[in-house]
Amino acid sequence: MKAFIFSVFALMALTASASTIIVTAPGTGAQLSSPFRLTASTTTCDSTPAVSMGYSIDNGPTTIVSTSFKAMVPASQGTHILHVKCWGRQVTDQVLLDITVVAAPGSASSIAITTPANGSLVTSPFELTASAASCDSKPAVSMGYSIDDGPSTIVPTSFNAMVSASQGAHILHVKCWGQQVTGQVLLNFTVVPPVTAPPPIVAAPVFSPAGGRYTTPQLVTLTAVTPGAAIYYTTDGSMPTASSAQYSEPIPVGSTEVIGAVSVESGYASSGLATADYVITVIPPTTGPSVPSNAITETELQLLPNWKFNHDPGTQGSSVGAMTLVTDPSLSGEASKFVSTFTNWGGEIYSKSYGTDPNATNFLYDAEVWIEAGSAIGNLEMDNNQVIANGDTVIYAFQCAGSSNTWDYSSNAGTRKDPVVKWLHSNQPCNPADWATNVWHHIQISYSRDAVGNVTYNSVWLDGVEAPINETVFSAFSLGWSAGDLMTNFQVDGVGAGGSSTLYLDNLTFYRW
Repeated sequence: MKAFIFSVFALMALTASASTIIVTAPGTGAQLSSPFRLTASTTTCDSTPAVSMGYSIDNGPTTIVSTSFKAMVPASQGTHILHVKCWGRQVTDQVLLDITVVAAPGSASSIAITTPANGSLVTSPFELTASAASCDSKPAVSMGYSIDDGPSTIVPTSFNAMVSASQGAHILHVKCWGQQVTGQVLLNFTVVPPVTAPPPIVAAPVFSPAGGRYTTPQLVTLTAVTPGAAIYYTTDGSMPTASSAQYSEPIPVGSTEVIGAVSVESGYASSGLATADYVITVIPPTTGPSVPSNAITETELQLLPNWKFNHDPGTQGSSVGAMTLVTDPSLSGEASKFVSTFTNWGGEIYSKSYGTDPNATNFLYDAEVWIEAGSAIGNLEMDNNQVIANGDTVIYAFQCAGSSNTWDYSSNAGTRKDPVVKWLHSNQPCNPADWATNVWHHIQISYSRDAVGNVTYNSVWLDGVEAPINETVFSAFSLGWSAGDLMTNFQVDGVGAGGSSTLYLDNLTFYRW
């Protein structure tokens, strides 16, 4: 009955419109061993152009192949129906062949192929490594290999060879010979084009100064990181081309604009577009605070050695600080860099004694501050401390407070010997989170005192814009500090559960009279 069914299927295949499917091997009714070679092709499928072919054993999954192919097909021993299929535009067809898989004659299992593996994708030439100790149970005397139906190359019983083949699917025959016996192993492989490594990418140009907000016109320098690379740029942020301006000297930026730049170099892929936004907001000149001609001036205090820094126990959480001198960014040639890390709103105090003077009653704090982008700052405090003639310490504490969004100042709400530090809010807005990052900000704070330690906070100037304070508070403390000592504090408080900040301090100057 089964043979009759196979015959009916074969008759259907011969009379159906899929007669253009040509199966070269195996023939219907063939007895063969596994894996067996399947070779087939077609140009049309049900009278339409064929776009692909496929094959399957019995009701198993279909393997999709091209419209002309060779494949080594595994199958279990026994009778099977081999489906050879084609597909065209909205049509499909197939040829059915009955085959019987039997045990392979002899034994070629002693042929060991190290490389390539069956089903490999290789480039030509590829490495073939194989050996055989026996051939059909007899000592092997030689080996050989061939591609598809091509001639065999004879080699020793253990060999390594570089084999060339055209692109596409092939069957590799690895053979052995003994006394009056032969055996072989067949493998599918596909030759693909060699992979060409992409060229290296030239490094993007570096902008100096970096993009950001500035209060004065800038000269922007573009630097090629890859030696010899040329730089092309635009001033509207668009992608430069070979016809764009080639960089040769610093670019003047007098108003807000976006510079787009690429680096190019022979043998490299282009760096791609790099941009920097420059926002130029020129602040009109102001007179600023007045300083009498007899004022004593202490300059560049940020350069003094042996600053002390520690966590402020009056703040929550914890903090760790570090302080170094740097030349970039800098206005004077060398600025102090403060790096603070914190948890739970912790604050770090940086302090330094800078002189002695128990008699001065007027002070002007004058400094430049740079906040690096990404810094998490809750409060930025800039203080001055003075031990006056009666031995008390007058604390001039002033901060831009993100906690209140105002300029704040401190007072002693207790007595000299039993002090209570209290921060008070002015009616002038300030929040360090609102300050532009990666630019210098000019800060000036004016205050004075009387003989017993009542401090009047006069005004604060930020980037030349005055914010009047005009508040008087008691701020004297009996702390037992050295007579006449003058000390400055620069304190950075964190914001939130944890984070870090990086600030730079330059041109730190105190005027007193």
